[in-house]
Formats: sequence, structure tokens, C-alpha cells
Amino acid sequence: MSELTESAIRAALARVDDPEIRKPITELGMVKGIDIRDSGDVHIGIYLTIAGCPMKTEISDRVTRAAADVPGVRSVSVELDVMSDEQRKELRQSLRGDSEEPVIPFAQPGSLTRVYAVASGKGGVGKSSVTVNLAASLAAKGLSVGVLDADIYGHSVPRMLGTDAKPTQVDRMIMPPIAHEVRLISIAQFTSGNAPVVWRGPMLHRALQQFLADVFWGDLDVLLLDLPPGTGDIAISVAQLIPGAEILVVTTPQMAAAEVAERAGAIALQTRQRIAGVIENMSWLTMPDGSRMDVFGEGGGQVVADRLTRAVGADVPLLGQIPLETAVREGGDSGVPITLSHPDSPAGKALNEIADRLAVRKRGLAGMSLSIDPAGG
Repeated sequence: MSELTESAIRAALARVDDPEIRKPITELGMVKGIDIRDSGDVHIGIYLTIAGCPMKTEISDRVTRAAADVPGVRSVSVELDVMSDEQRKELRQSLRGDSEEPVIPFAQPGSLTRVYAVASGKGGVGKSSVTVNLAASLAAKGLSVGVLDADIYGHSVPRMLGTDAKPTQVDRMIMPPIAHEVRLISIAQFTSGNAPVVWRGPMLHRALQQFLADVFWGDLDVLLLDLPPGTGDIAISVAQLIPGAEILVVTTPQMAAAEVAERAGAIALQTRQRIAGVIENMSWLTMPDGSRMDVFGEGGGQVVADRLTRAVGADVPLLGQIPLETAVREGGDSGVPITLSHPDSPAGKALNEIADRLAVRKRGLAGMSLSIDPAGG
């Protein structure tokens, strides 16, 4: 049997990712030390980012399992310590750079993250349900996904993703909880119980800015923002803070809802954002005999798509129609999105197909301001 070495243990620990940061603990400076006894007993010291780290048991278990798999190891003991302020600062700098002031990574010219602002003209059309189901579906396809619950007054994303976990803070950097492989942040994680949030415009803007800049999102493929209904402060702030964000408009087939949804999408004319498409929710109810009941009428989604296409002068597709299904509501209440729990159901299929269309889209110049003066000179 080959001699047990520290490098062999360290190589095993390099395969252990921090549950929140999703990077190897060896890269994050979390391995304090490794002590190997002649008998094959291995003692490993691990630094936690904060004293009350909610993932300490999981980290300890992962380290133990990884080290135990190394040939020659008889037993593993793990001792947990806590990083100093200087170590936390070094960790933040390694993850976010040396800038003292947080920056919004999605607003940087080189960002490859596709940002979708999920908007609706009015409440009650299922915008949040669509957001979390698309997020869970995209994550299940192997993409790195984040959800920002920007509906400050009507926040519901944490419940719909089945988590009450709180974010942790590492030297002014907020680590978001992860549920169903989706990173999420919401004002609900910072309030007590079901307390209402009573804020005005400037406070809403600042909260959104902090969620975008102070949160460690990692290298995301897709970020979904669940916007509040209408065209108020948050929608305007999103356009200012992330000019490259694209708008996904959610409506129902009802003509009254479609007219309001059209206004929500038309904000792109003023903000110069691209409209990625329209999603029609609650399109029909399948009856026991297989027939369809158009509970909220029909055609609203296509009407919105057609009108927005004419208004913006570019193709705005109807990305899909999602039927009414009890399992969608049940998934929102239980915290397991229907795209995961019942992917073969009519609603699950419709949502997964929309996610497929979003997953394969390439980031281009459409919707991005090129600062070109057409007059020239």
C-alpha cells in the first residue's frame, strides 16, 4: 500500500464544494490543516466563513466522506474553526475582485448572463408561479440559475421554492440560499414572519441595487427577476440598473388582462429593452371528458404578442400557453415546482417547453444600446 500523504488528502478535499459558494473548499482557503498519524488516522481542520454557518454539518460530513475514500485512511476527524475578518475579506476579494464598492455583475459589458425580467400588467395572472417553474426547469437542465424576488410588497418566491433558509453574510457579501439548485434572494428572507414591507420608491431602488450587487450570485447562465405587477418603480429601476435585461410578459387569455399586459410590455419602448416573448398562463381547463373549457376566454396571449411586435418593430413571440392545473397551485404551496414534480403533466410540459426555448437562446446585440448616432457626422 502506498504511503498516505497530505497531498492525497488535499486532492480528495479539492472535490468538496462549499454548499453555498459552490467552489472547492481548497480554493476558498477553508482547509486550515491536515494531520496524518502513522496509524492512518487523519485529523482535518476546516475554516467556516461565519460562526453560525448553517451548512457546518453538511461541510463536515462532505469532508469526512471525501477523506475516508483515500486509500490508507483508517479514520477521519474534523475540527471546525471560523475565519478571521482578514480571511473573510480575502475570500470576498477572491470571489468579487478588489473593488471596495460592490458592482452589478450583470450590468458589465462582458456579462454572459441572460437576465429575464418577468413582468405582468396586473396581479393574479401567475407571474411568480411561471418564474419559479422556469427557474427550476432551467436548473434541472444543468444551467446555473438565480431568482431575484423583486416583488417587494408581494414576495412569494421562497415559499414557492420550498425554503425558509436565511442568507449568510461574509464581509459585506450576501450568500443566497439554494433550493432545487436555484440561488434565490427575497426581501422575505430579511423580514420577521409575514410582516408587510412599507417602502417608497428610493428604498425600493436601493433594495434592488443591493440584491444585484451585494449578493454573490456566482457565474449564472440565467437570472430571473420576479417583478411586481405594473410599470412602477421597480420596473424602471431594473431598466436603469440592468439595461440588458429582457422582458418576459405574462398574461391570461382574458382580453382585459391582455390589454394591461400590453402596457407592461410596452415599457420596453421607453427603456430600450428587448422583449423576449409573451407567456399565456391559465389558457384552458381540461375537462374529465378531454374537452377544454376556456375559463378566461381565449387569444389574449397572441393578441399581446402581435400588438407588441407592431409596437416595437421586432418579433415578439408567444412562447407558450400553460393550461390551468391544480398541481401548479399545489406545487407552489408545497415548494416543489410542477416542472419537477409532474414534468409530464400538461402544465409541466408547457412550462418545460418554454424553458427549453429560453435555454437555447444566445445572447446577442438585440435590445442593447450601441450608442450609435444615426445622423453621423
